[in-house]
Amino acid sequence: MGQVFKANDIIEKRYGKRGTPEREKFRDEAFSYYFGEIIKSRRRELKMSQDDLAKLVEKKRPYISRIENGEDIRISNLVLIANALDLSIELTAK
Repeated sequence: MGQVFKANDIIEKRYGKRGTPEREKFRDEAFSYYFGEIIKSRRRELKMSQDDLAKLVEKKRPYISRIENGEDIRISNLVLIANALDLSIELTAK
């Protein structure tokens, strides 16, 4: 059996240890990408175009596209979009 690589080891090698500016930037971008994928997937599940979603939340279609492609999103806009897609946002204590 070949060598087993852990995801954290690969990320650490490429972006540095937790707490470093490079690693924090990577984490932030990963979260933005993750939220964008959830939004895109749900929008498609509802057979809604980016334009349809943009109109529902009173934004422009390019803004929806940028979010779906991993651009950072303001919390207020995340809530608007989540509500339009009938998604819930949950914050819980660790």
